[in-house]
Amino acid sequence: MIELLVEIRDNQRRQLQGQAEALELQRQQFALVQKQFERTERLQDRAETLQAKSAQLVNGSRKVLAILLPVIGALLAYLTWLMFRRL
Repeated sequence: MIELLVEIRDNQRRQLQGQAEALELQRQQFALVQKQFERTERLQDRAETLQAKSAQLVNGSRKVLAILLPVIGALLAYLTWLMFRRL
């Protein structure tokens, strides 16, 4: 009877040790997932910043184009007038 109780106790200790190891593994996995999530958040923030800068560049180029196209058109018209004026 005592041997049976000792065996039960030993089995319970092994189970507790296995559960402790599994819990430690879960903690490590959770820490890894948390680090990956934080890295993903940082990357997302960087991507949003780059998109905002790109939008600013596009808006700036649109404004410049809106100014340059009429100027180029006026210069072409002037050049055409100069060419045909001598004929």
